[in-house]
Amino acid sequence: MVLASVIETLHRADQELTLAVNSLSWYWSDWFWTMLSDIKLWIPTYAICAIFLFIRLGWKKALIVLASAALAFGICDQVSGVVKHAVSRLRPCYSFPMLEGGLNVLEKRGGFFGFFSAHAANAFSLAMCLTIGFRNDNSHTYNAFFKWALIWAFLVSISRVFVGKHYLGDIIVGLLIGMGTGFATGMTARYLVQRFVDKVPFTGPTALINKRISPKAPAEPSPSVSPSSL
Repeated sequence: MVLASVIETLHRADQELTLAVNSLSWYWSDWFWTMLSDIKLWIPTYAICAIFLFIRLGWKKALIVLASAALAFGICDQVSGVVKHAVSRLRPCYSFPMLEGGLNVLEKRGGFFGFFSAHAANAFSLAMCLTIGFRNDNSHTYNAFFKWALIWAFLVSISRVFVGKHYLGDIIVGLLIGMGTGFATGMTARYLVQRFVDKVPFTGPTALINKRISPKAPAEPSPSVSPSSL
């Protein structure tokens, strides 16, 4: 009974927050959120990332990283489908209270259930996995890529609220699951790269804080002692 009351309270808070975020959309920005919500936009974006993986890492490392990214995407997508039907939480675009509250719906409603967001899980899993993958190249920090990947994942995820397909809670849970999955698959790929390609000890989570390796300065020659100085 207490658990049901807590769940209901969280659901109502989620409804209010979702309506608050959804209401921030303007007519001129609707096209932007609809574009980001379309998974077709992901194809050229991640194709460019794949090209740079081959350029920066070489084909062996790049294939391992891409396999780990595909694994992360597949896990998040499949788990999301299972959880959606197990939880059976209607999308906001199917909820009469949400529609009466002024929910802005920009896309076809699609399937009935929306918890949790596969878009958010997939986007954040790829952001984490690719960042770890790029950092197998120790000549760069890739901090800029990490920031871009997180911003991209956030915009893709929040677009699902603006188009009326997900609650904000769906996005938050998808984010957490995506980050965890991306970290696990990214670390697995890093282990394989270091163990079988680079043949160096596994550095583990330091993949997230790698610093660029700078060439060591030549050692200063020690002053020679001449007989005249004795």
